[in-house]
This record gives sequence, C-alpha cells and structure tokens, in this order.
Amino acid sequence: MNLQETAAEIYRLLQPYNIIEAHNCMTRLRLHLGDLENAPLDKLKKIDNVLGVNLNGTELQIILGPGKVNEVAQEFKKLLEGGQPQNTDKQEMKMQIGQAEKVHQQIRRKNATPFKLLLKKISNIFMPLIPAFIACGLITGLLNIAVKIDPAIVNYPAVQILQIAGNAVFWGLNIFVGVNTAKECGASPMLGGTMAVIITHPLLNNISLFNVDLLAGRGGIIAVLMVVAFSSWLEIKLHKIVPKILDLFLTPLLVILIATFPALFILQPLGGIVAENIGIAVTQAISAGGAAAGFVIGGVFLPLVMTGLHQGLTPIHAELLNQYGVTILLPILAMAGAGQVGASLAVYLKTKNKKLKQTIASALPVGFMGIGEPLIYGVTLPLGRPFIAACIGGACGGAVQAFFIVGATSIGLSGLPLAASTDKIIYYLLGLVTAYIAGFIAAWLIGFSDPAEE
Repeated sequence: MNLQETAAEIYRLLQPYNIIEAHNCMTRLRLHLGDLENAPLDKLKKIDNVLGVNLNGTELQIILGPGKVNEVAQEFKKLLEGGQPQNTDKQEMKMQIGQAEKVHQQIRRKNATPFKLLLKKISNIFMPLIPAFIACGLITGLLNIAVKIDPAIVNYPAVQILQIAGNAVFWGLNIFVGVNTAKECGASPMLGGTMAVIITHPLLNNISLFNVDLLAGRGGIIAVLMVVAFSSWLEIKLHKIVPKILDLFLTPLLVILIATFPALFILQPLGGIVAENIGIAVTQAISAGGAAAGFVIGGVFLPLVMTGLHQGLTPIHAELLNQYGVTILLPILAMAGAGQVGASLAVYLKTKNKKLKQTIASALPVGFMGIGEPLIYGVTLPLGRPFIAACIGGACGGAVQAFFIVGATSIGLSGLPLAASTDKIIYYLLGLVTAYIAGFIAAWLIGFSDPAEE
C-alpha cells in the first residue's frame, strides 16, 4: 500500500466518526473526531505504513514516522476538504461540528489540570526553537571536531563566520523565548520580546540603583519566562481597563513602564536564584551520583515521555546551555531511545509475525536517528515487556554518559546525530552502544508474547 492509499484507508475508516480537524507533527497525523470514544483503533493499527495509534486527551494520534507523515497528512487533508457529501446541509454540518466541539471542550476542561496546562505551555514555547537548536548545535559540534583536528583553522574567516552561525540561536534565545511566551499567554509577542531585551541589555551592567548593581541576563531563560508571564498578565488586564480609543498606544506604554522595574528588581533576581539552583542541582546530582544517577535518570525517561512530563525538561536543558555551554542531562536522556532500538532489534529477530517485522524494519532507521515514537507506540509499548527492556537499556547507557559526564551543545537531537554536538564523542558513542546491547539482551531474556499472525 502506497502512502496515498494509506491516507485513503485512514479516511475511509474515520469518516463516519465526524473528523473535525487534521494536522501533523514530525511523526504523527493528529486528528480531532466528534466521536472519539468509538474510533476503530484496532483497525487503524492494521493499515500498512501505520506504526502505532495513541490517544492523547481529545486527540487521536496516528504514528507514521518522519517523511511519510507529511505525504499522508497532505493527502488526508485533501480527502477531508473534498469528502463532505454534496447533499449534506451546511447548516446541519456546522451544528454537528459545533456539538462535537462542545463535547471536546468539556473533556479538555476535565483533563486540563494546572500542571498539565503548564507543561503544554512550556512545550509550545520551546518546540518552535528546536530546529534552530539542532542546526546551531550541529554546526558547533562539527566545528569543535574540526578544531581538535587542526586548531589553526579558527583563524580562517569562513570558520569564524560558521562559529557565529553555530552560536546565533543562543545570542537571540532570550528574545525568542520572550516572544513565544507572550504569544502562549495570549499577549503581544513583540512586547514579550521587548521585556526579554530589557532584562538582558548589556547597558544594565553599568547601572546601580538603590544600592543594587544590575546584571544583564541574570536568570537566563527562567527569568525571561517569569518576567514575560508577568508583563503578559499585566497587558491582558490593561486591555480590559484602558478605553478602546486609547488602547492601541497607551496599553503597550503602560506595560513597559509598569513591568520594567518589578522585572529588574524582583522577578529577574528571583529567576536568577531559581536558575542557579537548577544548574547546581543537576550538575551536582550527576557529578556526585555518577553512574548510579545516570542509571536512574536514563531508566525513568521513557515513562516520563509516556506521561508528557518530559516537556518540563526543555527549559532546564536551555538553562544549562545558557550557564555552562553544554547540557549534561541530554546525553543521559538520549539513551532511552537507544535502549528502544536494542529491544526492538531483539523483537525483530524473535518474532514470527510478518506485520510486526515490517513495522520494526520501518521504524528502526529513524530510531537510530533518535526519533523513538514509532518504536514506542508501534513495538515496545504494545508488547509490554520489551518496553521494560528498553528502559533497562536506557538506564545502562545513561550510567555510561553520567560516569564520563558527557555534555551536548544542542537540544532537539538524540541518537546517532547527537554525537556530533557532544564534547566527548567517543564516550557518547560508547554509551549509545551500551544502551543498544543492554536493551537487546534485556528484551531477549525477558521475552514477549508474540502476537498471532493475522
């Protein structure tokens, strides 16, 4: 079955369940249905090219893998736009969609705990920055390798330009986070960016007020999040108070005037304390705990991914990069995906199910590249015990990374590609191979119930 046929089959199965909306991410076709509870999940899993199916709150996620998902989503949207019956009354269709959306809103409100909403907002703030982190991190990592081979190349103008390119995202990081935070809070993105600039402006270093020496950039990402959350809250409140005829120019002015001093004298210092303690806690835990700490962190990461709690780690990675230039947490967490690869290889060799073999063969290449969702939802999690084996593999690999204190200069990467942006490539690869082998051995010994051929 080609990808167009896959899209058509997904559409055929789900059309009776009132498809409200369709979009996609790097690996998944994400759908909102009017009748989500009765959706034919088992039939969806049997469609060729579908690696797994996952329900996340009110969203049906069909895992297809990178590359494939774009073509399937494009074809699916075409079918969705042109698939409404010609004799369907438009007003009736709007009413059906409206009723379905009301049901979804009720479910969202029921499931929307403050903590889940916070994690969702954090994810939305940092996810758009991931491509920039990947690109700049790889450039920096490859340059570091080249400089170790020939230190004299740093004198070449072309290399100096590439060094600027590799560091660019970090120079603008506070502004980017400020813009995205304000947008996520429902406020003006450019006001958020402006507040981020105010607390990172280099001229702050020349100012002392009320016997307080100001420090540009103190608190890094954490301070930006706190300051812009406050300024966004203030802006929203002012929009309700300021007369509409004055709102366009008076509200932004008041936001900057009112928010600047609390930002500099209260929120930024507080953010600095939080950020510094995060950095100290992470580095000391890994340095003091060594392999044992890495074993625990690497072993529990996959369950964190399953619950969505991993989204809260992104600002920690960003702050570690901001403070130290590397994050020693990411290489440990990346081992979870490597454990998945090893466990899935064992399943591939032991299973007699042709469909499962095909799923693993399709998902393994992207698994080696650090994208683990197809293996999680298509292989290890449905089988149960291989998921535990994958956690064991991640724990063993994490122990190696922590023992050698491997750092990464970027976030967003995992698997083999992350090696280029680490400061100890040989030790990172050693940990990666350890996770592969440990995951494989654990899955081989623990075993699994081989699904019957259908």
